[in-house]
Amino acid sequence: MLAVGLTGGIGSGKSAVADLLVERGAVLIDADQVARDVVAPGGPAYRPLVDRFGPGIVAPDGTIDRPALAAVAFVDDESRLALNGITHPAIGIAMIEARDALADTDDIVILAIPLLTAAHRDTVRLHKVVVVDCPTDIALERLLSQRGFARADAEARIRAQISREERLEEADYVVDNSGDRAALEAEVSRLWDWLVAAAAEQRALA
Repeated sequence: MLAVGLTGGIGSGKSAVADLLVERGAVLIDADQVARDVVAPGGPAYRPLVDRFGPGIVAPDGTIDRPALAAVAFVDDESRLALNGITHPAIGIAMIEARDALADTDDIVILAIPLLTAAHRDTVRLHKVVVVDCPTDIALERLLSQRGFARADAEARIRAQISREERLEEADYVVDNSGDRAALEAEVSRLWDWLVAAAAEQRALA
């Protein structure tokens, strides 16, 4: 298998790229979905989050109210670091287990990780890292127009991330998503050809 880390800033279109890769035959392990799983009632991060941020983050049905959690977790660096300290280890363990379950296949496995860092190459054992990139002003506009964010919330989310330059430093391949949907599909077609060649090279090394 070829393990590929896929990342990009909020509003970059990482999820759209992931969906297009799945259409072409990739297997997706999505950190956002894993993040929802680990904070579900009974999940490893559920009780620590309630203990740290209080009962106000719990919805009437007992699940974590994600907007309520975001409202208290992104107010300052200390809160954001506390959130990450609770959720990231649980997410990492679950993603490593999902990756290892596919280790003996010939699949191209896409691990979509919004906050991917250099450390993930070792901890999740990634063969390649793909970064979806677009200018910050375009990402902000997408959050406002397509995802309904309030401007202050969108700007706070963007500020809380690593910089665009830091993210690009980790890239083996960069997908430019500053254009329209047709341009993105053409970009992903080129990416898929590159991944297929990388997977063949990986099999030859095995």
